[in-house]
Amino acid sequence: MNQSMSMERYTRIRQLLKMRQPDLTVCLEEVTKAHNVSAVIRTCDAVGVHKVHAVWNEPENLRKCTAMGSDVWVKTQLHNTIQQAIGHFKEQGMQVLVTHLDDNACDFRDIDYTKPTVVLLGQEKTGATPDAIALADHSIIVPMVGMVQSLNVSVAAAIVMYEAQGQRQAAGMYEVQSLDEQECQLTLFKGGFPVLFKECQRRNLPFPYIDEVGHIQADESWWKALQFSKLEG
Repeated sequence: MNQSMSMERYTRIRQLLKMRQPDLTVCLEEVTKAHNVSAVIRTCDAVGVHKVHAVWNEPENLRKCTAMGSDVWVKTQLHNTIQQAIGHFKEQGMQVLVTHLDDNACDFRDIDYTKPTVVLLGQEKTGATPDAIALADHSIIVPMVGMVQSLNVSVAAAIVMYEAQGQRQAAGMYEVQSLDEQECQLTLFKGGFPVLFKECQRRNLPFPYIDEVGHIQADESWWKALQFSKLEG
């Protein structure tokens, strides 16, 4: 049974984890099209977002959208209502932005994204709900000079999140690890040992510690429990 990952893979995952931004995220409010959800999650991975939030009546669809590998690197958290989601963000001290055109909306580039931030993205046809707009701290827009007055939700997400990345990069926020070590260990095990990770989940076994050379540190009883589960299956 494989007890270590390659040093190259370990180093790559560690570098990814060092640049994760746990206080930067998006919240998808009833975004229903799978290709849009997948595109937003890929963008989030690219700019260092560690967890994406969603308010969706059909959570199974969200899991299908993240089933192509991005779920290893970007976690998803579901909320039953937009009120619950925004309450969660404000408890974390995050500024809540909503992409919405109104009289009070500001250019997305005028926002300070070095602050803990969540960007709310509304449903493809109807946009953000009135509750989301009312509860958000700011409405933001991507200025447009053409005849069309709205962008695809995944395109809008990419534009805003890369502005956030640029500001944070200039502030040196990608140079110091912000993600706690417990979360790093979970990602190291899940991304470095996907088969063993799934087996631990199936058997409800504790996740082992991954050392600085990508080796699993676990006692004999853990390995025996894992071997027993493999034989049982």
